[in-house]
Amino acid sequence: MTTLHEPAVTSPDLSVWPVSTDEPRVGAVSVGGVPLAEVAERFGTPVYVLDENEVRERCRTYRAAFPDAEVLYAAKAFLCRAMVHWTAEEGLGLDVCSAGELELAVATGFPPERIVLHGNAKSPRDLEAALRLGVGRIVIDSPSEIARLAAAVGPGGHQKVMVRVVPGISAGGHDKIRTGTDDQKFGLSIADGYAQHAITRILDQPQLELTGLHCHLGSQITSVKPYLAAVRRMVGLMARLHEQHGLILTELDLGGGHGIAYRPGEQALDLTALARKVRAELSEACAVAGLPVPRLIIEPGRAVVGPAGIALYHVLSVKRTGDHTFVAIDGGMSDNPRPALYGVRYAPRLIGRHSTAAPAAVTLMGRHCEAGDVLDTDVELPSDVRPGDLLAVPVAGAYHLSMASGYNLVGRPPVVAVDAGTARLLVRRESLDDIRSRDVGL
Repeated sequence: MTTLHEPAVTSPDLSVWPVSTDEPRVGAVSVGGVPLAEVAERFGTPVYVLDENEVRERCRTYRAAFPDAEVLYAAKAFLCRAMVHWTAEEGLGLDVCSAGELELAVATGFPPERIVLHGNAKSPRDLEAALRLGVGRIVIDSPSEIARLAAAVGPGGHQKVMVRVVPGISAGGHDKIRTGTDDQKFGLSIADGYAQHAITRILDQPQLELTGLHCHLGSQITSVKPYLAAVRRMVGLMARLHEQHGLILTELDLGGGHGIAYRPGEQALDLTALARKVRAELSEACAVAGLPVPRLIIEPGRAVVGPAGIALYHVLSVKRTGDHTFVAIDGGMSDNPRPALYGVRYAPRLIGRHSTAAPAAVTLMGRHCEAGDVLDTDVELPSDVRPGDLLAVPVAGAYHLSMASGYNLVGRPPVVAVDAGTARLLVRRESLDDIRSRDVGL
């Protein structure tokens, strides 16, 4: 007697998905109690899904890990009115880089005194908006900003500022996102004395109050060591400033760049270890220098919103050319330019149906008129993948839509929040009418 066996089904690895992810049957994936296939059917694709509770829990994790620090959400990772509300309600401040980000936040009700303005090349509009709305601090990034800002504040005005310092530390997941070294556009170098010279000039402006120093080492950093090196170098500079000017700074901003796992098995920054070791390093360095311990500021962005997001796409075509199989989706570099910019890798998978076909390596292509519009290569999908299939890309919450473009005029996707079994639209799909309305010439 022959016994027939069903093919073995490997349990899906959900380690990089939101905690609320559930898959009672292979392919039947829900997040926040909402089936992703239903989201795609209701809102169309491409569509970005954001797990509200995951965002909030990550905010709370930071507040718990750094109870005495000021935690600023880096708005450049992704910003909409709902994100402004969530971060405010969870006790985080905001780090913004433009008048647009700033005005959206304040118009939504975010307290401007809990906002810090960054930017290596702030426009007159950026500075005007910051002063008009009353931001807490402005981070000076170049010597030319000092006189411009002092003039804009006026002789009877007052503005708290920090200085972005380049500590000369190389860290980050790609050359294009390493910002702690002397060979890039951000900040003022300690090594060549530009940082010290700028600080001296700021001290000559009575309307500018220098509260502290800022540095940002890069993005996708998964080791604690670079942050400890940054603490030592920044405290060393603070000690020299105290010796030369009698200056005691009260704030030290170590920026963000906290790395996350985009695929199962990848390393992420250990937040608990970071908090413990940075606090210890800062206390020890200040004790040696004879300085009071400044208040620590950190600026997570990707680590707050990245793992809470999922991008959903439909397959448009499957093309086999020689030994290669190309699977084209209805999105691409206009909603996610990161693969083209940094060569990042994801873990996309088929959802909405259960396939028993053997996996096959494919190249996942976008729909745009660029050979470099490749979402991922050597992606394992079922060999029977076909047009109409639904694909999900986890860890899609950061630096996708915030860097989206209007290429090919396809329109940017909507953002849908899921929580407790409910899906609601946060940002609607960009329509052809939206695109036409900006085109006012004949």
